[in-house]
Amino acid sequence: MTVRLRFFASLRERMRRSQADLVLPAGATVGDLWEALAAQHPQLRDLGASVSFAVNLEYVERGHHLSENDEVALIPPVSGG
Repeated sequence: MTVRLRFFASLRERMRRSQADLVLPAGATVGDLWEALAAQHPQLRDLGASVSFAVNLEYVERGHHLSENDEVALIPPVSGG
């Protein structure tokens, strides 16, 4: 299945783009998505514990199962004052 990824803040900077498509096996979870993405882009691995995920505009946990054409927003922690 193919899902659309949207990167925000420091993730967008590290990826040097704001969106991408990722092909995953059927039944994949958000956690599986992160592992696949971090394997392809090791520069993301250190953010893994702090990234939040939203699927189709709703925040989800890493165990959430994905479906074909889902849009997954990857949101790092926000800092600043």
